[in-house]
Amino acid sequence: MTTLEIDTPHGPARAELHCAPEARAALLLGHGAGGGISAPDLVAVTRAATAAGLDVALVEQPYRVAGRRAPAPARQLDAAWLAVAEHLGASWCEGLPLVFGGRSSGARVACRTAAEGQAVAVLCLAFPVHPPGKPEKTRIAELAGVEQPVLVVQGERDPFGMPEAAHHREVVVVPGDHSLKADVATVAKTAGEWLSRILRPLD
Repeated sequence: MTTLEIDTPHGPARAELHCAPEARAALLLGHGAGGGISAPDLVAVTRAATAAGLDVALVEQPYRVAGRRAPAPARQLDAAWLAVAEHLGASWCEGLPLVFGGRSSGARVACRTAAEGQAVAVLCLAFPVHPPGKPEKTRIAELAGVEQPVLVVQGERDPFGMPEAAHHREVVVVPGDHSLKADVATVAKTAGEWLSRILRPLD
């Protein structure tokens, strides 16, 4: 495991790099708004992805690297994420297909940037469809705007809502809430199997 600091338009980001023995693709994973890259679902999915033949970069946004807990505005998150993806795509994982992903806020960033970042697929852990108790403030357009294959792993009791499956979007419901801590083994297994399947045509 290696850690890199990467310059972005909004300060340095940090990427914790985990290498597969023979990588067929690279997965970039972002954290939630108030959490970090040590979230149990991110750790479990990292292990599953490397076992499936993907290099994994756990990406810390600049506001977290700077020690702030309050997230930056969406446009800053997206710009920083794309800067990290461009840097890693030209160096650490050069020539590999990129899969974008993350949990909660990180999943939103992955969806919003998938097209510009030329991701081949998007992995969403606990996508926050709306703020708790405010279904009218939906963010489903961010998810619906992704044209690449998408997997959403959602807790059955997630107060942030439940997205529906759609064309090229799979939704897998697991025990637990927004944290996805109740059954990380199923989260990891689901993600690993999906990654293997969607990357098969690219091998």
